Amino acid sequence: MTAKNVRVKLVTEIRESDRKEEMAMSEAGQYYSRGKTEVLKFTEHPEEGEPINTMVTMKPGHVSIKRTGGVDMRQVFQKQLETENVYHHTYGDFHMRTYTDQIEHQSLEDASSGRLFISYQMTLNHEVTQRHRLTLLFEEESV
Repeated sequence: MTAKNVRVKLVTEIRESDRKEEMAMSEAGQYYSRGKTEVLKFTEHPEEGEPINTMVTMKPGHVSIKRTGGVDMRQVFQKQLETENVYHHTYGDFHMRTYTDQIEHQSLEDASSGRLFISYQMTLNHEVTQRHRLTLLFEEESV
């Protein structure tokens, strides 16, 4: 198993009808790889609320994101498939349906920086459907 300290940059873009919202953050994290599986762990520090521990597991054609702390959720992405989960938040629980359009992944094992891009549609509580784009960049921190 390979373990490395990395710098993680996460950019999320949400589109709903004519509205677009973009959020970006950068945190220190750890990267692990074994065989065809890569894991990225980092802690988000939102301006409001508790820190959120995030673990992203990447395998060919399959990505899962688990978040604990300020929020509690596990979201699974599989290309051209719909997945469901519940998002536990201070303000209550939300039912999420996710349809993944596209997953692009570049391993940190193959290049100086790794990249994960996911394009998906998410329906919250059976009502609002939003288009999401998630871009996760990670590169080894120089010692």
